[in-house]
Amino acid sequence: MTAILLSIAVAVVLGGLVVLSTGANPLSVYQEIVQGALLGRGLGETLSRSVPLIGMGLAAAIAFRAGLINLGGDGQMLVGGLAAAFVALYVPAPGAVRAVLALTAAICAGGLYAWIAAVLQLGLAIPFLITSLLLSYIARGVTSYLVRYPLRDPSTGMPETYRVASAARLPSSIFDLPVSVGMLIMAAVAIAVIVNDKHGVNGFEWRMTGLNPRFAGYSGTNLPRQTQRVAFLSGALAGLVGALLILGQQYRFTDGALLAPGYTWSGLMAAVLAMANPIATVVTAAFFAALQVGGFAMERALGLPAVLTWVLQALIILCLAARPVFFKRR
Repeated sequence: MTAILLSIAVAVVLGGLVVLSTGANPLSVYQEIVQGALLGRGLGETLSRSVPLIGMGLAAAIAFRAGLINLGGDGQMLVGGLAAAFVALYVPAPGAVRAVLALTAAICAGGLYAWIAAVLQLGLAIPFLITSLLLSYIARGVTSYLVRYPLRDPSTGMPETYRVASAARLPSSIFDLPVSVGMLIMAAVAIAVIVNDKHGVNGFEWRMTGLNPRFAGYSGTNLPRQTQRVAFLSGALAGLVGALLILGQQYRFTDGALLAPGYTWSGLMAAVLAMANPIATVVTAAFFAALQVGGFAMERALGLPAVLTWVLQALIILCLAARPVFFKRR
């Protein structure tokens, strides 16, 4: 944790120098970022943006723990999001039941899509990293075709499905608080992942496999079965994120809308920065969400491009990668 905090501190200083080179005052920029992310409507936006970032961060962290690198979050999120939209639109069931079925379909779709990559690694020795990434391109093409032709709403000029009925959506606030059902679901998932990592047998076996797979195999861990299980859970979490975005924020599947904010790569960076620790991943993902929301507020207030916050985010990752220099043993 000390390394993470020091990396953030160094990145903040370096980011200040970047801001200074543009002629702006770094203190004013950071003040606008903090106020825009944590005060007024900004707090609600930060919490809302934290949901997909935490979900994608945990999806990557689960895989990292067990020695897998899941680069296919985009594809798993797309497959899950489209499955959720399809079930919410076309399954004849009462609204709340349809929402539950849509979430279940998204979890299964995302999980099975990641499971294919695990099977290819085990059966054909194709690295999970490669297959999960390549499967994302297939998912992009297939979902784009489906939403542009068979599932398209012809009343709009956009490549998108029909809007999900109000009864099948996830409420965006509870008791007039800036807390949505999607936030509660993601909080429950995060707690389950943290408890499993700290106290579960599966969590222990995943950590052991990530550190030394040969030792884990000698200790009795069924590595092929574990690989399939971890891949499914990682993909299921990505699929759930897609469903939460469709049912809780966007209300229809629009081609490219799920990928535009870059949730997968931000989540991946959060997991890397946190060294796959679930608690640290949640904190880091929320920090990135605040940084991005604060960046938009800074852009509105000072006229500086919000992309500066992405520069700061990248600097944090670079500083973390250089942590052996900061903590060089003598």
